[in-house]
Amino acid sequence: MTAQPSSSSSSSSSSVTTDTLAAFSDAWNRHDIDALMGFMTEDCIFQTAAGPDACGTRHVGSEAVRKAFAAAWQAVPDAQWINGRHFVHGDFGTSQWTFTGTAADGSRIETDGIDVFTFRGGKIHLKNVFRKARPNLPAAR
Repeated sequence: MTAQPSSSSSSSSSSVTTDTLAAFSDAWNRHDIDALMGFMTEDCIFQTAAGPDACGTRHVGSEAVRKAFAAAWQAVPDAQWINGRHFVHGDFGTSQWTFTGTAADGSRIETDGIDVFTFRGGKIHLKNVFRKARPNLPAAR
């Protein structure tokens, strides 16, 4: 898929569109690390929803981000991000979603969240995740 400039970003250097973010989301759901990294700048930043810092945990650079992205599927092998809604304005964008999956103890995860992005050169430079804190649901029987 080739990203085209958004009509609302004619003065921006970004060529990221809502279709780009939808394709990025699709790559997450396929668990396709190579496709995901193709959307990211070489010096990308990923800030997780949880961690010891106010920003969660900050991963910088493509190698660190690749490892952190892959860790999501290791922790929740059936992870999916559904009901995506995407927004782009210039070098800024968001993706809202519902995260679903099965935790290691068999309980079900279903919680809403949003990614806040900044773009540079037609790619994602920063992916900053915010997710609702919700107790897991009982394991399926």
